[in-house]
Parts: sequence; structure tokens; C-alpha cells
Amino acid sequence: MSLKIATWNINSVRLRMPIVLRYLESHGPDVLCLQETKCRDSEFPSSDLRAAGYQHLAINGQKGYHGVAIASRIPISDIDKHEFCKMGDARHISAKVMAGGHEVTVHNFYVPAGGDIPDRELNPKFGHKLDFLEEMADWMAQEKLAQTSSVLVGDLNIAPLEHDVWSHKALLKVVSHTPIEVERLKRVFDSGPWVDALRTKIPADEKLYTWWSYRSPSWESANKGRRLDHVWLSEDLKPALGELNILKEARGWERPSDHVPVMISLNG
Repeated sequence: MSLKIATWNINSVRLRMPIVLRYLESHGPDVLCLQETKCRDSEFPSSDLRAAGYQHLAINGQKGYHGVAIASRIPISDIDKHEFCKMGDARHISAKVMAGGHEVTVHNFYVPAGGDIPDRELNPKFGHKLDFLEEMADWMAQEKLAQTSSVLVGDLNIAPLEHDVWSHKALLKVVSHTPIEVERLKRVFDSGPWVDALRTKIPADEKLYTWWSYRSPSWESANKGRRLDHVWLSEDLKPALGELNILKEARGWERPSDHVPVMISLNG
């Protein structure tokens, strides 16, 4: 098996197609999972991706909001979409890929951001996020997703570990790092159980970020980031985990997303 899988919250795929194509040309993942595509299926820039060699597409879009997609250089099958919380949000898509005779299911998620106030009574968006995570954990356990060769990627909108944020103390009451969110994400993780691919390669006591806010014009020098983007593996794939690439420089590209692409390789 030789398979390179990348994940990227692109924050509008049509607006940022030039940097998507730049990334595909320079890094060549076999499978690219996008989140926050922000367009209906009929508006998705399929022709640009096919022209770049990514002929196989799975799209779950929504007008102006959310949206996830999988673009692959190799054939995909068994495309599936799961709706959570009966909200009509396009936040999940999965597909199977074959790599060296080995079948791997790729799940692509965009977990709700949760608004600004970490209180479900004052902020319905935060309540939606917590409910989404609960349903996600229950669904994964029921479907036994991690019991077969599977990769879960996406913007999970939670930085769970102390060194997944620039300041653990300062962000304990900030949405994306609150204890209740971390606990809910742990339940999702344990429902696999899954393997945290990024922290398998980079120890938990080292700072690790995949997102830098648009609000900081000096994002690089301030480096107040968070690890919101994740790659999880079923346990059988852990021995195959090869290189990891977090392309921080993409945050400085022209008209960038506030997230950067993350790519892992599976070999074996």
C-alpha cells in the first residue's frame, strides 16, 4: 500500500481554487479532503480538479455554507453522506479507495465551529456543536467505523491537547479548547478507538498548529495558532503511517485559508 491523504479547510473552494491547484501540483496527494467548500454540488469546480488529474470526486455541498468534498487521483467507491442533528448541514462524506490491493475508507468531517460563547443556553451554536459530537460518537460506535481500515480527517474545530493551542491557560474558556468540548471529542476518539496520526509523529509536549486567525495580521511572528485539523487512523493502519506534512507556508499564500493543508502517507 502506498497512499497519500491530505485534508484542508479551504474556506470557499471556488475563491481559493488557485491555491488548491498549487498545492496539488507541488505536493501531489492521492486523495484530497476539503472542508468548508461553501458551494452547491452543481457549483463545485469539478472541471478544474479533473484537469489537474483528480478525476474521482465525492461532493456534499451546500449553498454558501459548510460543505465537504473528496478529490482523488485513484478510483473511489461506496460514497456515503451522513447527516447529524437533522440540521441539513453538509458536514460529512466518505468513500473507499484501493491502494495496492488494500481497501481504505476515508471519512471527511467538518464539525461545527460553535460560535463565540461556550454556553449552550446563551449560544445555540455551541449547543449544536456539542450535540453533533455526541451523535458522531454514537454513530461511530454503532457502525464500528474503526474496526476496518479507515482514515478520519477534517476540521474538527477542537484543539484538544495543552500544546495544541498557543496558551492553554488563556484559551480554557475560548470555544475550541474548553474542557467540555475536549471531553466530547475524546468520546468520539474513544468510540473507534482511533489513532491520532499527527501526535504519533509529533510528541504531545511540542506545539502543533494547523490554523492561524485572520484577525492577526502578524500571524506568523505572533504564532498564536491552534490544531483544529486532525487525521485519525484505525489501529490496523498505525504501522503503515509514514511521513507527515503540515504546510505552514500555505497560510502566507495569496488569498489564503486560515487553515493549512495536512498530509500523511500510508506505506506497507
